[in-house]
Amino acid sequence: MSTTHAALVLVPTPIGNLDDITLRAKRALEEADAIIAEDTRVTGRLLHHLGIGKPLISFHSNNEHRMVEQLVKRLARGERFALCSDAGTPAISDPGFLLVREAIRQGIAVECLPGATAFVPALVVSGLPCERFVFEGFLPQKKGRRTRIASLRDEERTLVFYESPHRVARMLAELAEAFGEERPASVSRELSKLHEETLRGTLGELAAHFAAHEPRGEFVVVVSGRQRAGRGSASNNDNNE
Repeated sequence: MSTTHAALVLVPTPIGNLDDITLRAKRALEEADAIIAEDTRVTGRLLHHLGIGKPLISFHSNNEHRMVEQLVKRLARGERFALCSDAGTPAISDPGFLLVREAIRQGIAVECLPGATAFVPALVVSGLPCERFVFEGFLPQKKGRRTRIASLRDEERTLVFYESPHRVARMLAELAEAFGEERPASVSRELSKLHEETLRGTLGELAAHFAAHEPRGEFVVVVSGRQRAGRGSASNNDNNE
């Protein structure tokens, strides 16, 4: 029986541990005419692990603008595609949004399966409030970076960021300067993998740790929101407030 009637199915893939693939995701990959992949080598290894043989279409940040029209035309002709990023849910800080938007504009059925994503487990294990939060993904690398950080200083909801290993120390130092070194935070890396680790402390402590220890793996940084005076939170003593 078919998993879905949608022509384009977004399929979350494991963020590290291949056992995290769902039965429904596996079935969607098996039923697709072809699989759109951020990196065909990464998705190819997953398909080999699952015993699935399907054509792979390369779709990443460097070619997505020119590929969207071609893929939508094929979908409109009746082909069924599964869309995967290298890890986690497609279009969450990964390619996919442009294709989803154009498919919807053209009246093509789109479905996203539930499944793995890195920021949810990192948020939950941070110990910081998670009933209300803001997902910021990756901060701008250059233009607009300082402005974006400054705009988040007074945000009261928990903040969630993605960061790469070669930028995470700088990022923590910048957040400590803007938000105050005593703002509580959590840093998770290698989620679901053998060397999974979560460190909790203040922004100042975490910035100092990663300045002294070489960061490895992909990171999720969770930062307490700014707390108003008198609310009794551990973060109401921010240096700059």
